[in-house]
Amino acid sequence: MTDTGTGVAPYWELTFDADGDVDVPERDRLLAGARAGGVRDLIVFAHGWNDDRSGATRLYQQFFAPVPGLAPAARIGYVGVIWPSMRFCDEPIPDFPRSTAAGPVSGPALDKDTRHALVETFPGRATVVDRLTRLLDQQPREAAALEEFGRLVRLLVEVVPPGPQGHFTADTVTEGVPEREPGILTRPAADVCAEFAQAAARAGRAGQESFSLPNPWEGAKELLRQATYYTMKRRAGTVGERGLGPAVGRLAEAAPGLRVHLVGHSFGGRLVSFALRGLPAGVRTVKSVTLLQGAFSHYAFAARLPGDPRAGGVLQGQEHRVDGPLVCCTSRFDTALGTFYPLASRMADDDRSVLGVDIGALLGARWGAMGHDGVQAVPGTRACTLAEALRGPLPASGCVNVDAAGVVRRGGPPAGAHSDIVHPELARLVLAAGRIV
Repeated sequence: MTDTGTGVAPYWELTFDADGDVDVPERDRLLAGARAGGVRDLIVFAHGWNDDRSGATRLYQQFFAPVPGLAPAARIGYVGVIWPSMRFCDEPIPDFPRSTAAGPVSGPALDKDTRHALVETFPGRATVVDRLTRLLDQQPREAAALEEFGRLVRLLVEVVPPGPQGHFTADTVTEGVPEREPGILTRPAADVCAEFAQAAARAGRAGQESFSLPNPWEGAKELLRQATYYTMKRRAGTVGERGLGPAVGRLAEAAPGLRVHLVGHSFGGRLVSFALRGLPAGVRTVKSVTLLQGAFSHYAFAARLPGDPRAGGVLQGQEHRVDGPLVCCTSRFDTALGTFYPLASRMADDDRSVLGVDIGALLGARWGAMGHDGVQAVPGTRACTLAEALRGPLPASGCVNVDAAGVVRRGGPPAGAHSDIVHPELARLVLAAGRIV
């Protein structure tokens, strides 16, 4: 089937809810199409923090557009994964028009589209979103107001959710140590907001010295953003393991010769990685995985974390479920992963302050992200530039870190180049990883 939203054929969509339950009619249409034959390679793409189906479809349309011309003889099918995530609408995305309804937003205020997205993403929390919006608009000077803001954020994201989602938060685990609630939601909100405000100020100054303390309300919006991402991270793991993994298993039964290639952007990278853990035993239909600016721990696949023999990644060994390479794209221009991800991860890990700590030092330790410096502590991992990867050939198996900063480089604050992924070179990389010719 051809979908007018993407312009490639055959194209299917797979929609999942927050618990990983699939839209059954969509899944059955995909299985029927796979049984009918005609497709040898199926590219399955999971979006990051797009806030609705139309945003995800625009991404798929632009990313998939050059693929037929790059591999004209290949018999390729396309799947767009739709899962309940959102983005803050003040984050500019290269090549995507910003909503005109949002209007200009300065400081910590929430724009109209982001308020609407929060209400849609967290059903039944409209009054909480309204109060958060008023606090960000008014910025009361009383310390109690920031603490109220923190309580409301905690209530919004539901730190310990009912159902299966509570089991999919961590990227690394330590033997004998139970998982704790994230520190950014349990520490004094005034402290957390002040630290986020200082990090934002450092990123905005680009190395210039300043001795003034930023307004902690400038960090309050970042606290809300990171808490929302915490929920998206949790959902991505749930949808991957409970939803996409079993769906790929069904595909393997329906079309045993089908070659599946998983692609994920941002938290979509976490989603497709957790799908490996959800594959039924013995399924070898996944022939490549490509992570585009993956927003999860660079130690997720590690058997042991450096310096901590009790700790390991929750996905340790899952790269071996791929009958081909696991390719991880990185970019130093991704400030969402280069600045705020390690900061939020560090604060979520324990109660120690990060004020005055160099972000580079954080990345060199345990709080780095896949999309910043790639897969870490997995023996045999290769590294190359995007140009080298495209000259090929890529390794036939194992993890490969690809420095994509040559093309992933555009974007304004706070996310930087995090969403600058629509490039023919990256489409070529997906084809190269999957040995699609």
